[in-house]
Amino acid sequence: MAENDALPTLPKKCGPYISSVTSRGMNLVIRGVVLFFIGVFLALVLNLLQIQRNVTLFPPDVITSIFSSAWWVPPCCGTASAVIGLLYPCMDRHLGEPHKFKREWSSVMRCVAVFVGINHASAKVDFANNIQLSLTLAALSIGLWWTFDRSRSGFGLGVGIAFLATLVSQLLVYNGVYQYTSPDFLYVRSWLPCIFFAGGITMGNIGRQLAMYECKVIAEKSHED
Repeated sequence: MAENDALPTLPKKCGPYISSVTSRGMNLVIRGVVLFFIGVFLALVLNLLQIQRNVTLFPPDVITSIFSSAWWVPPCCGTASAVIGLLYPCMDRHLGEPHKFKREWSSVMRCVAVFVGINHASAKVDFANNIQLSLTLAALSIGLWWTFDRSRSGFGLGVGIAFLATLVSQLLVYNGVYQYTSPDFLYVRSWLPCIFFAGGITMGNIGRQLAMYECKVIAEKSHED
């Protein structure tokens, strides 16, 4: 009986990305750092594509990186990615609706590939007008949610993220930080909310998968102990 009392109790909440770390705070920091660098990488790649096609234009004095992008874009996108990636699993726990649809890394990688493809289409594919492009990207973005998410919380967060990100973009363009060529929706392009929606779903899936993977690691370690 005394031996059983001496055994360590299992944590109530799933633990760390690195199995030796048991602090929930450290767990969040590690996931946040991983999500930050993923967001920075995607921002550099996707923003380069937009600039090459003259979709976005930055003033010459702020173009400082080797990727021909304003220096503040990757850190801002990385921070937003970290917040979104941590918010999705947190919202799932808060609502009591654990996300179980297509929870494997191969599905997450396909989601990232589709997101990059949607960005590629916005910059490379020529449409007769912006309305056709916007409707096409909207259909692709909703298709991405249906294929890789299908949760009400995921859709709601995606819409909220698209709205806030578009508003911030409009404020930045209004203040001359950068600009879009051929704006047709309050200083920006009408298809921009679709890109933000798809990006929110993508980073949310990555964040959910990281959280679930950490749960598996600590569960397996506790079982071995």
